[in-house]
Amino acid sequence: MNNNPVIWADYPDPDLIRVDDTYYMVNTTMHFMPGCVILQSYNLINWEVAVHVYDALDSTPDQKLEDEKQIYGKGMWAASLRYYKGKFYVCFVANDTQKTYLFTANDITGPWIRHEIEGFYHDCSLLFDDDDRIYIIYGNTKIRLTELKDDLSGPKPGGLNRIILRDTEEHYLGYEGAHFYKINGKYYVFFIHVLKCGHARRTQACFVTDSLEREFVGREVFDDDMGYHNFGIAQGGIVDTPYGNWYSMLFQDHGAVGRVPVLIPLHFENDFPVFDKKATEYIEIPSTRPGYEYKQLVGDDDFIYEPDPNGKVHLKDIWQWNHIPSNDLWSVTEKPGSYRIHSRKICSNINYSVNTLTQRVMGPTCEAIVTLDGSKLKEGDYAGLCFLISSYGLIALTKEEGQYYLVMLARDTDDKSIFGNLIDNEPGVEYERILVNGEKVTLKAKGYFIDNKDECEFYYKDGEEWKKIGITHNMVWKMDQFVGCRFGLFLFSTKEIGGTADFSKFRYNILK
Repeated sequence: MNNNPVIWADYPDPDLIRVDDTYYMVNTTMHFMPGCVILQSYNLINWEVAVHVYDALDSTPDQKLEDEKQIYGKGMWAASLRYYKGKFYVCFVANDTQKTYLFTANDITGPWIRHEIEGFYHDCSLLFDDDDRIYIIYGNTKIRLTELKDDLSGPKPGGLNRIILRDTEEHYLGYEGAHFYKINGKYYVFFIHVLKCGHARRTQACFVTDSLEREFVGREVFDDDMGYHNFGIAQGGIVDTPYGNWYSMLFQDHGAVGRVPVLIPLHFENDFPVFDKKATEYIEIPSTRPGYEYKQLVGDDDFIYEPDPNGKVHLKDIWQWNHIPSNDLWSVTEKPGSYRIHSRKICSNINYSVNTLTQRVMGPTCEAIVTLDGSKLKEGDYAGLCFLISSYGLIALTKEEGQYYLVMLARDTDDKSIFGNLIDNEPGVEYERILVNGEKVTLKAKGYFIDNKDECEFYYKDGEEWKKIGITHNMVWKMDQFVGCRFGLFLFSTKEIGGTADFSKFRYNILK
Protein backbone atom coordinates (compact mmCIF):
# COMPACT_ATOMS: atom_id res chain seq x y z
CA MET A 1 0.00 0.00 0.00
CA ASN A 2 1.29 3.48 -0.88
CA ASN A 3 2.27 5.67 2.06
CA ASN A 4 3.92 8.54 0.20
CA PRO A 5 2.71 11.31 0.16
CA VAL A 6 2.58 10.55 3.87
CA ILE A 7 -0.67 12.52 4.33
CA TRP A 8 -3.09 13.04 1.42
CA ALA A 9 -4.30 16.35 2.86
CA ASP A 10 -3.34 19.99 3.18
CA TYR A 11 -0.28 20.20 5.46
CA PRO A 12 1.97 22.64 3.55
CA ASP A 13 5.36 24.23 4.28
CA PRO A 14 6.55 21.50 6.64
CA ASP A 15 9.39 22.00 9.08
CA LEU A 16 10.39 19.15 11.32
CA ILE A 17 12.66 18.20 14.18
CA ARG A 18 13.37 15.14 16.30
CA VAL A 19 13.52 15.30 20.11
CA ASP A 20 14.71 11.97 21.50
CA ASP A 21 12.38 9.36 19.96
CA THR A 22 9.69 11.75 18.71
CA TYR A 23 9.44 13.64 15.43
CA TYR A 24 7.53 16.92 15.34
CA MET A 25 6.28 18.69 12.22
CA VAL A 26 4.79 22.19 11.99
CA ASN A 27 2.62 23.28 9.05
CA THR A 28 1.04 26.44 7.71
CA THR A 29 -2.56 26.98 8.84
CA MET A 30 -3.07 30.56 7.58
CA HIS A 31 -6.52 31.88 8.59
CA PHE A 32 -7.77 28.78 10.43
CA MET A 33 -8.10 28.82 14.23
CA PRO A 34 -6.79 27.38 16.45
CA GLY A 35 -3.63 27.82 14.39
CA CYS A 36 -0.08 26.65 13.80
CA VAL A 37 -0.62 22.91 14.08
CA ILE A 38 2.26 20.71 15.25
CA LEU A 39 2.01 17.01 14.44
CA GLN A 40 3.99 14.23 16.08
CA SER A 41 5.20 10.84 14.86
CA TYR A 42 7.46 7.97 15.79
CA ASN A 43 8.22 6.80 12.25
CA LEU A 44 7.84 9.90 9.99
CA ILE A 45 4.98 8.11 8.16
CA ASN A 46 2.05 8.16 10.60
CA TRP A 47 1.16 11.45 12.25
CA GLU A 48 -1.22 12.83 14.85
CA VAL A 49 -1.89 16.28 16.28
CA ALA A 50 0.34 17.18 19.21
CA VAL A 51 -0.92 20.75 19.65
CA HIS A 52 -2.20 23.90 18.04
CA VAL A 53 0.20 26.61 19.20
CA TYR A 54 -2.43 29.35 19.59
CA ASP A 55 -6.21 29.61 19.85
CA ALA A 56 -6.25 33.10 18.33
CA LEU A 57 -3.38 35.16 16.98
CA ASP A 58 -4.09 38.90 17.22
CA SER A 59 -7.91 39.21 17.42
CA THR A 60 -8.04 41.89 14.73
CA PRO A 61 -11.37 42.69 13.03
CA ASP A 62 -10.07 40.89 9.93
CA GLN A 63 -9.14 37.76 11.89
CA LYS A 64 -12.57 37.78 13.54
CA LEU A 65 -14.49 38.16 10.24
CA GLU A 66 -16.11 41.35 11.42
CA ASP A 67 -18.34 42.97 8.80
CA GLU A 68 -16.85 41.68 5.55
CA LYS A 69 -13.24 41.81 6.61
CA GLN A 70 -11.18 38.60 6.34
CA ILE A 71 -7.65 37.17 6.20
CA TYR A 72 -8.11 34.42 3.61
CA GLY A 73 -4.73 33.52 2.16
CA LYS A 74 -2.95 35.51 4.87
CA GLY A 75 -2.47 34.67 8.55
CA MET A 76 0.51 32.54 9.57
CA TRP A 77 2.89 31.21 6.92
CA ALA A 78 5.81 28.80 6.84
CA ALA A 79 6.84 28.42 10.48
CA SER A 80 10.29 27.46 11.71
CA LEU A 81 10.29 24.82 14.46
CA ARG A 82 13.35 24.39 16.68
CA TYR A 83 14.30 22.78 20.00
CA TYR A 84 17.24 24.19 21.92
CA LYS A 85 18.41 23.54 25.48
CA GLY A 86 15.11 22.12 26.65
CA LYS A 87 12.82 24.66 25.00
CA PHE A 88 10.65 24.57 21.87
CA TYR A 89 10.58 27.56 19.52
CA VAL A 90 8.12 28.34 16.72
CA CYS A 91 8.72 31.41 14.57
CA PHE A 92 6.61 32.72 11.67
CA VAL A 93 5.18 35.83 10.04
CA ALA A 94 1.53 36.72 9.55
CA ASN A 95 0.85 38.42 6.26
CA ASP A 96 -2.20 40.32 7.50
CA THR A 97 -0.53 41.96 10.50
CA GLN A 98 2.97 42.16 8.93
CA LYS A 99 4.46 40.94 12.21
CA THR A 100 6.94 38.22 13.09
CA TYR A 101 5.74 36.00 15.94
CA LEU A 102 7.76 33.78 18.24
CA PHE A 103 6.11 31.19 20.48
CA THR A 104 8.07 29.28 23.13
CA ALA A 105 7.24 26.35 25.39
CA ASN A 106 9.04 23.94 27.69
CA ASP A 107 6.74 21.12 26.60
CA ILE A 108 5.27 20.48 23.16
CA THR A 109 1.73 20.61 24.57
CA GLY A 110 2.38 24.03 26.06
CA PRO A 111 1.62 26.41 27.48
CA TRP A 112 3.02 28.37 24.53
CA ILE A 113 4.14 31.91 25.32
CA ARG A 114 3.70 34.55 22.62
CA HIS A 115 6.44 37.05 21.73
CA GLU A 116 7.25 39.24 18.75
CA ILE A 117 10.51 39.71 16.86
CA GLU A 118 11.14 43.23 15.61
CA GLY A 119 11.02 43.19 11.82
CA PHE A 120 9.31 41.09 9.14
CA TYR A 121 11.10 37.90 8.08
CA HIS A 122 9.40 36.22 5.12
CA ASP A 123 9.63 32.39 5.13
CA CYS A 124 12.13 32.50 7.97
CA SER A 125 14.25 29.83 9.62
CA LEU A 126 16.00 29.99 12.99
CA LEU A 127 19.42 28.64 13.89
CA PHE A 128 20.87 28.34 17.39
CA ASP A 129 24.62 28.04 16.90
CA ASP A 130 27.05 26.08 19.07
CA ASP A 131 28.30 29.33 20.67
CA ASP A 132 24.70 30.32 21.61
CA ARG A 133 24.52 33.01 18.93
CA ILE A 134 21.12 33.05 17.19
CA TYR A 135 20.47 33.70 13.51
CA ILE A 136 17.48 33.99 11.21
CA ILE A 137 17.51 33.49 7.43
CA TYR A 138 14.64 34.81 5.31
CA GLY A 139 13.52 36.43 2.07
CA ASN A 140 12.62 35.73 -1.54
CA THR A 141 15.18 35.85 -4.37
CA LYS A 142 17.42 38.02 -2.17
CA ILE A 143 18.15 35.94 0.93
CA ARG A 144 19.34 37.69 4.07
CA LEU A 145 21.03 36.37 7.21
CA THR A 146 20.49 38.40 10.39
CA GLU A 147 21.87 37.80 13.86
CA LEU A 148 19.28 38.19 16.62
CA LYS A 149 19.57 39.39 20.19
CA ASP A 150 19.95 36.74 22.88
CA ASP A 151 16.25 37.13 23.78
CA LEU A 152 15.23 36.97 20.09
CA SER A 153 13.39 40.30 20.39
CA GLY A 154 15.04 41.75 17.30
CA PRO A 155 18.27 42.20 15.33
CA LYS A 156 21.42 42.27 17.43
CA PRO A 157 23.13 45.69 17.26
CA GLY A 158 26.44 45.22 15.50
CA GLY A 159 25.59 41.59 14.78
CA LEU A 160 26.01 39.76 11.53
CA ASN A 161 23.61 41.07 8.89
CA ARG A 162 24.29 40.22 5.28
CA ILE A 163 22.79 39.03 2.03
CA ILE A 164 23.96 35.47 1.49
CA LEU A 165 22.29 34.74 -1.84
CA ARG A 166 20.85 36.57 -4.84
CA ASP A 167 18.92 34.63 -7.45
CA THR A 168 20.40 35.86 -10.72
CA GLU A 169 18.72 33.25 -12.93
CA GLU A 170 15.48 33.85 -14.78
CA HIS A 171 12.83 32.28 -12.58
CA TYR A 172 9.14 31.97 -11.86
CA LEU A 173 9.86 31.71 -8.13
CA GLY A 174 13.12 32.91 -6.65
CA TYR A 175 14.75 31.12 -3.76
CA GLU A 176 12.48 31.19 -0.69
CA GLY A 177 11.11 28.88 2.01
CA ALA A 178 14.42 28.78 3.91
CA HIS A 179 15.38 25.91 6.22
CA PHE A 180 18.63 26.52 8.10
CA TYR A 181 20.88 23.92 9.80
CA LYS A 182 24.35 23.38 11.21
CA ILE A 183 25.55 19.80 10.71
CA ASN A 184 29.06 18.59 11.50
CA GLY A 185 30.45 22.12 11.56
CA LYS A 186 28.93 23.26 8.26
CA TYR A 187 25.93 25.50 7.62
CA TYR A 188 23.19 24.40 5.23
CA VAL A 189 20.23 26.34 3.83
CA PHE A 190 17.49 24.65 1.78
CA PHE A 191 15.10 26.52 -0.53
CA ILE A 192 12.21 26.02 -2.90
CA HIS A 193 12.87 27.27 -6.44
CA VAL A 194 11.17 27.39 -9.84
CA LEU A 195 13.26 28.14 -12.91
CA LYS A 196 11.75 29.28 -16.21
CA CYS A 197 14.09 27.05 -18.16
CA GLY A 198 13.37 23.33 -18.52
CA HIS A 199 10.05 22.01 -17.21
CA ALA A 200 9.30 24.97 -14.90
CA ARG A 201 8.27 23.04 -11.81
CA ARG A 202 9.17 23.31 -8.14
CA THR A 203 12.63 22.08 -7.20
CA GLN A 204 14.59 21.90 -3.96
CA ALA A 205 17.95 23.66 -3.71
CA CYS A 206 20.68 23.65 -1.07
CA PHE A 207 23.60 25.96 -0.32
CA VAL A 208 26.41 25.30 2.15
CA THR A 209 29.30 27.13 3.80
CA ASP A 210 31.77 26.47 6.59
CA SER A 211 31.49 30.05 7.91
CA LEU A 212 28.53 32.44 8.06
CA GLU A 213 30.81 35.21 6.83
CA ARG A 214 31.81 33.33 3.68
CA GLU A 215 30.06 32.48 0.44
CA PHE A 216 27.27 29.90 0.37
CA VAL A 217 27.75 27.50 -2.52
CA GLY A 218 25.11 25.14 -3.84
CA ARG A 219 22.67 23.97 -6.50
CA GLU A 220 19.39 22.18 -7.10
CA VAL A 221 19.33 18.93 -5.12
CA PHE A 222 15.91 17.44 -5.88
CA ASP A 223 13.73 17.55 -8.99
CA ASP A 224 10.83 15.10 -9.32
CA ASP A 225 7.04 15.11 -9.55
CA MET A 226 6.19 11.43 -8.86
CA GLY A 227 4.60 11.45 -12.33
CA TYR A 228 1.94 13.88 -11.11
CA HIS A 229 1.13 16.66 -13.58
CA ASN A 230 4.63 18.17 -13.49
CA PHE A 231 3.88 19.41 -9.96
CA GLY A 232 7.30 19.44 -8.37
CA ILE A 233 8.09 18.53 -4.77
CA ALA A 234 9.91 21.09 -2.65
CA GLN A 235 10.08 23.36 0.43
CA GLY A 236 10.56 21.64 3.73
CA GLY A 237 12.92 20.59 6.45
CA ILE A 238 15.32 17.71 7.03
CA VAL A 239 15.68 15.42 10.03
CA ASP A 240 17.79 12.46 11.12
CA THR A 241 16.53 9.27 12.73
CA PRO A 242 18.03 7.68 15.86
CA TYR A 243 19.40 5.06 13.46
CA GLY A 244 21.51 7.58 11.52
CA ASN A 245 19.38 7.97 8.40
CA TRP A 246 18.31 11.35 6.97
CA TYR A 247 15.00 12.38 5.41
CA SER A 248 13.45 15.53 4.02
CA MET A 249 9.76 16.36 4.33
CA LEU A 250 8.68 18.48 1.34
CA PHE A 251 5.28 19.30 -0.14
CA GLN A 252 3.57 18.80 -3.50
CA ASP A 253 0.55 20.62 -4.95
CA HIS A 254 -2.44 18.27 -5.27
CA GLY A 255 -5.15 20.52 -6.63
CA ALA A 256 -8.15 21.25 -4.44
CA VAL A 257 -6.94 18.90 -1.68
CA GLY A 258 -4.11 21.34 -1.14
CA ARG A 259 -0.39 20.84 -0.64
CA VAL A 260 0.54 17.42 0.68
CA PRO A 261 3.71 16.33 2.54
CA VAL A 262 6.09 13.98 0.72
CA LEU A 263 9.02 12.18 2.39
CA ILE A 264 12.36 11.89 0.54
CA PRO A 265 15.43 9.94 1.76
CA LEU A 266 18.80 11.67 1.53
CA HIS A 267 22.39 11.16 2.59
CA PHE A 268 25.57 13.24 2.67
CA GLU A 269 28.52 12.89 0.31
CA ASN A 270 31.54 15.16 0.81
CA ASP A 271 29.47 17.23 3.26
CA PHE A 272 26.73 17.92 0.71
CA PRO A 273 23.19 16.47 0.76
CA VAL A 274 22.33 13.96 -1.92
CA PHE A 275 18.61 13.28 -2.30
CA ASP A 276 17.19 10.13 -3.83
CA LYS A 277 16.54 10.95 -7.48
CA LYS A 278 12.91 9.86 -7.31
CA ALA A 279 10.27 10.03 -4.62
CA THR A 280 9.04 6.50 -4.06
CA GLU A 281 5.42 5.64 -3.36
CA TYR A 282 6.37 3.47 -0.40
CA ILE A 283 8.87 4.11 2.39
CA GLU A 284 9.56 1.90 5.37
CA ILE A 285 11.09 3.47 8.49
CA PRO A 286 11.44 1.69 11.83
CA SER A 287 9.22 3.14 14.54
CA THR A 288 10.78 4.36 17.75
CA ARG A 289 7.59 3.13 19.49
CA PRO A 290 6.47 -0.04 17.71
CA GLY A 291 2.76 -0.74 18.04
CA TYR A 292 1.84 2.83 18.89
CA GLU A 293 -1.76 3.70 17.92
CA TYR A 294 -2.16 7.15 16.43
CA LYS A 295 -5.12 9.46 16.85
CA GLN A 296 -6.86 10.24 13.58
CA LEU A 297 -6.21 13.54 11.84
CA VAL A 298 -9.87 13.64 10.75
CA GLY A 299 -12.91 11.88 12.12
CA ASP A 300 -16.38 11.66 13.60
CA ASP A 301 -17.92 13.75 16.36
CA ASP A 302 -21.10 13.28 18.38
CA PHE A 303 -20.53 16.67 20.03
CA ILE A 304 -20.60 15.35 23.59
CA TYR A 305 -18.27 17.60 25.58
CA GLU A 306 -17.71 18.58 29.19
CA PRO A 307 -16.26 21.99 30.11
CA ASP A 308 -12.88 22.05 31.85
CA PRO A 309 -12.55 23.40 35.43
CA ASN A 310 -12.45 26.92 33.99
CA GLY A 311 -15.70 26.37 32.11
CA LYS A 312 -14.01 26.24 28.71
CA VAL A 313 -14.85 23.59 26.12
CA HIS A 314 -12.02 22.18 24.01
CA LEU A 315 -13.18 20.63 20.74
CA LYS A 316 -11.34 17.68 19.27
CA ASP A 317 -8.08 18.50 17.47
CA ILE A 318 -9.67 17.41 14.18
CA TRP A 319 -11.60 20.73 14.05
CA GLN A 320 -10.60 24.28 13.14
CA TRP A 321 -12.75 27.35 12.59
CA ASN A 322 -12.43 29.31 9.36
CA HIS A 323 -11.29 32.39 11.37
CA ILE A 324 -11.30 33.35 15.05
CA PRO A 325 -14.66 32.15 16.38
CA SER A 326 -17.22 34.31 18.14
CA ASN A 327 -17.37 32.24 21.30
CA ASP A 328 -20.71 33.62 22.43
CA LEU A 329 -22.29 32.41 19.18
CA TRP A 330 -21.43 28.70 19.33
CA SER A 331 -21.95 25.94 21.85
CA VAL A 332 -21.83 22.18 22.31
CA THR A 333 -23.42 22.37 25.77
CA GLU A 334 -26.64 24.35 25.16
CA LYS A 335 -28.01 21.29 23.38
CA PRO A 336 -25.81 18.31 24.33
CA GLY A 337 -24.98 16.21 21.29
CA SER A 338 -25.16 19.18 18.90
CA TYR A 339 -22.82 21.84 17.56
CA ARG A 340 -24.99 24.96 17.75
CA ILE A 341 -24.35 28.16 15.78
CA HIS A 342 -26.17 31.44 16.43
CA SER A 343 -26.39 34.18 13.81
CA ARG A 344 -25.55 37.80 14.57
CA LYS A 345 -24.71 39.42 11.23
CA ILE A 346 -25.86 39.57 7.62
CA CYS A 347 -23.51 37.86 5.14
CA SER A 348 -23.27 38.02 1.38
CA ASN A 349 -21.92 34.45 1.21
CA ILE A 350 -20.37 31.64 3.17
CA ASN A 351 -16.87 33.15 3.16
CA TYR A 352 -17.97 35.70 5.75
CA SER A 353 -19.99 33.39 7.99
CA VAL A 354 -18.69 33.26 11.56
CA ASN A 355 -18.01 29.94 13.34
CA THR A 356 -17.85 27.74 10.26
CA LEU A 357 -16.34 24.58 11.75
CA THR A 358 -14.00 22.75 9.38
CA GLN A 359 -11.97 19.61 8.82
CA ARG A 360 -9.44 18.96 6.07
CA VAL A 361 -10.54 16.78 3.19
CA MET A 362 -8.54 13.60 2.57
CA GLY A 363 -7.72 11.93 -0.74
CA PRO A 364 -8.39 9.94 -2.73
CA THR A 365 -12.12 10.25 -1.94
CA CYS A 366 -13.91 11.25 1.22
CA GLU A 367 -17.37 12.07 2.48
CA ALA A 368 -18.93 13.84 5.43
CA ILE A 369 -22.43 13.17 6.78
CA VAL A 370 -24.25 15.31 9.32
CA THR A 371 -27.76 15.76 10.67
CA LEU A 372 -29.07 19.33 10.76
CA ASP A 373 -31.93 20.68 12.87
CA GLY A 374 -33.09 23.93 11.27
CA SER A 375 -36.20 24.52 13.35
CA LYS A 376 -34.80 27.81 14.65
CA LEU A 377 -33.66 29.26 11.34
CA LYS A 378 -34.84 32.76 10.39
CA GLU A 379 -36.02 33.95 6.99
CA GLY A 380 -33.11 33.97 4.53
CA ASP A 381 -30.81 31.82 6.68
CA TYR A 382 -28.63 29.16 5.08
CA ALA A 383 -27.29 26.30 7.22
CA GLY A 384 -25.60 23.16 6.04
CA LEU A 385 -22.52 21.33 4.84
CA CYS A 386 -19.93 22.70 2.41
CA PHE A 387 -16.60 22.28 0.73
CA LEU A 388 -14.95 25.54 1.78
CA ILE A 389 -12.64 26.86 -0.94
CA SER A 390 -12.72 29.82 -3.33
CA SER A 391 -14.86 27.84 -5.77
CA TYR A 392 -16.97 26.41 -2.97
CA GLY A 393 -19.94 24.09 -3.17
CA LEU A 394 -22.59 23.56 -0.51
CA ILE A 395 -25.87 21.97 0.45
CA ALA A 396 -28.03 24.05 2.75
CA LEU A 397 -31.38 24.18 4.44
CA THR A 398 -32.96 27.60 3.96
CA LYS A 399 -36.20 29.22 5.02
CA GLU A 400 -38.33 31.40 2.77
CA GLU A 401 -41.85 32.69 3.51
CA GLY A 402 -42.20 30.10 6.24
CA GLN A 403 -41.26 27.18 3.97
CA TYR A 404 -38.12 25.06 4.22
CA TYR A 405 -36.03 24.27 1.15
CA LEU A 406 -32.88 22.31 0.46
CA VAL A 407 -30.58 24.06 -2.00
CA MET A 408 -27.33 23.16 -3.72
CA LEU A 409 -25.22 26.22 -4.43
CA ALA A 410 -21.73 26.60 -5.92
CA ARG A 411 -19.30 29.24 -7.12
CA ASP A 412 -17.90 28.58 -10.54
CA THR A 413 -14.85 30.09 -12.15
CA ASP A 414 -13.87 30.04 -15.79
CA ASP A 415 -10.35 30.96 -14.75
CA LYS A 416 -8.61 27.64 -14.01
CA SER A 417 -5.28 29.26 -13.13
CA ILE A 418 -4.18 29.52 -9.52
CA PHE A 419 -4.55 33.30 -9.63
CA GLY A 420 -7.68 35.41 -9.49
CA ASN A 421 -9.84 36.56 -6.61
CA LEU A 422 -13.08 34.93 -5.58
CA ILE A 423 -13.18 36.51 -2.14
CA ASP A 424 -15.93 38.95 -3.03
CA ASN A 425 -19.65 39.40 -2.47
CA GLU A 426 -20.94 37.02 -5.13
CA PRO A 427 -22.96 34.24 -3.47
CA GLY A 428 -22.66 31.71 -6.28
CA VAL A 429 -25.23 29.91 -8.42
CA GLU A 430 -28.17 27.96 -7.01
CA TYR A 431 -28.36 24.78 -9.10
CA GLU A 432 -31.33 23.10 -7.45
CA ARG A 433 -33.97 23.86 -4.82
CA ILE A 434 -36.24 21.24 -3.24
CA LEU A 435 -39.21 21.90 -0.97
CA VAL A 436 -38.95 19.84 2.22
CA ASN A 437 -41.65 19.14 4.77
CA GLY A 438 -39.53 18.77 7.90
CA GLU A 439 -37.08 20.99 9.74
CA LYS A 440 -34.54 18.22 10.28
CA VAL A 441 -32.43 16.79 7.44
CA THR A 442 -29.41 14.51 7.03
CA LEU A 443 -26.88 15.77 4.51
CA LYS A 444 -23.84 14.31 2.76
CA ALA A 445 -20.94 15.93 0.90
CA LYS A 446 -18.60 13.77 -1.16
CA GLY A 447 -15.29 14.79 -2.72
CA TYR A 448 -13.25 13.11 -5.46
CA PHE A 449 -9.57 14.04 -5.57
CA ILE A 450 -8.01 11.36 -7.77
CA ASP A 451 -5.62 12.63 -10.46
CA ASN A 452 -6.67 16.27 -9.86
CA LYS A 453 -10.31 15.48 -10.56
CA ASP A 454 -11.37 17.77 -7.69
CA GLU A 455 -15.12 17.26 -7.92
CA CYS A 456 -17.76 17.38 -5.24
CA GLU A 457 -21.36 16.18 -4.98
CA PHE A 458 -24.09 16.70 -2.42
CA TYR A 459 -26.86 14.40 -1.20
CA TYR A 460 -29.76 14.41 1.23
CA LYS A 461 -31.41 11.43 2.88
CA ASP A 462 -34.97 10.61 1.82
CA GLY A 463 -36.07 7.77 4.08
CA GLU A 464 -33.26 5.23 3.70
CA GLU A 465 -32.23 6.50 0.27
CA TRP A 466 -29.56 9.06 -0.56
CA LYS A 467 -30.67 11.47 -3.28
CA LYS A 468 -28.28 13.77 -5.14
CA ILE A 469 -29.08 17.46 -5.34
CA GLY A 470 -27.65 19.88 -7.89
CA ILE A 471 -24.62 19.36 -10.09
CA THR A 472 -21.27 17.64 -9.79
CA HIS A 473 -19.14 20.71 -9.09
CA ASN A 474 -15.50 21.27 -10.03
CA MET A 475 -13.32 22.93 -7.38
CA VAL A 476 -10.17 24.89 -8.19
CA TRP A 477 -7.30 25.65 -5.80
CA LYS A 478 -6.45 29.34 -5.90
CA MET A 479 -4.03 31.66 -4.18
CA ASP A 480 -6.75 33.91 -2.79
CA GLN A 481 -7.40 31.34 -0.05
CA PHE A 482 -4.09 29.48 -0.52
CA VAL A 483 -5.32 26.33 1.24
CA GLY A 484 -6.93 23.04 0.34
CA CYS A 485 -10.68 22.74 0.60
CA ARG A 486 -12.37 21.79 3.88
CA PHE A 487 -15.59 20.22 4.96
CA GLY A 488 -17.47 22.92 6.83
CA LEU A 489 -20.55 23.20 9.05
CA PHE A 490 -22.00 26.67 8.60
CA LEU A 491 -24.82 29.13 9.20
CA PHE A 492 -25.13 32.52 7.54
CA SER A 493 -27.98 35.01 7.36
CA THR A 494 -28.99 37.08 4.37
CA LYS A 495 -32.08 38.90 5.68
CA GLU A 496 -32.31 38.94 9.48
CA ILE A 497 -30.14 37.88 12.40
CA GLY A 498 -30.97 35.71 15.40
CA GLY A 499 -31.31 32.32 13.74
CA THR A 500 -29.84 29.10 15.11
CA ALA A 501 -28.66 25.85 13.53
CA ASP A 502 -27.92 22.57 15.34
CA PHE A 503 -25.58 19.96 13.83
CA SER A 504 -25.36 16.41 15.22
CA LYS A 505 -23.94 12.98 14.41
CA PHE A 506 -21.05 14.11 12.23
CA ARG A 507 -19.46 11.21 10.37
CA TYR A 508 -16.28 11.27 8.26
CA ASN A 509 -15.40 8.47 5.84
CA ILE A 510 -12.20 8.13 3.79
CA LEU A 511 -13.04 6.07 0.72
CA LYS A 512 -10.88 4.13 -1.70
